[in-house]
Amino acid sequence: MAKLVLASGSPRRQELLGRMGIQDFDVRVPDTEENFPQGLSPREVVCYISREKSDAAAALCTADEIVITADTMVFLDDRRLGKPKDEADALSMLTALQGRRHTVCTGVTVRQGSRILTEAESTEVCFRPATEEELRAYIATGEPMDKAGAYGIQGLGALLVEGIQGDFFNVMGLPILRLSRMLSTFGVTFFN
Repeated sequence: MAKLVLASGSPRRQELLGRMGIQDFDVRVPDTEENFPQGLSPREVVCYISREKSDAAAALCTADEIVITADTMVFLDDRRLGKPKDEADALSMLTALQGRRHTVCTGVTVRQGSRILTEAESTEVCFRPATEEELRAYIATGEPMDKAGAYGIQGLGALLVEGIQGDFFNVMGLPILRLSRMLSTFGVTFFN
């Protein structure tokens, strides 16, 4: 099997590859800007950025290596919620999300040489109503500060989530079922 490369510094994505049974992979982080053309749908945005990351990562890899890139964003009413700039920004995001549904989209690109496959996964997340005191206490933990939408569903942020519809792992940053299907088309096997 070809060498796998995760072109992401995200510890969550590294953990999720491990959950898929993939232990032998390199991490190489390309230097990219997360810019995209205006007018794209949420799914198109994450696919565009994932593909841009893949193009940048290709320069760090050989043609026979299988490279995985991803981009996850939170959208509330088609408005993108990135990583918070500061605690006030985190409070603003969490306040907007509480008691409402939002969408988490991840674009994933798998590439080997000139063969490139890009797909997107969307998951609907519903937050419970929360008090400002609860949100401030959550922000004080520091957990929200490096996460799109200012929460981590795999951590204390789970206490804000009333329910989800779709892939839980997508909300963590990597839709592992979709990725496993994509990787299988590149000859990567599981359960053996």
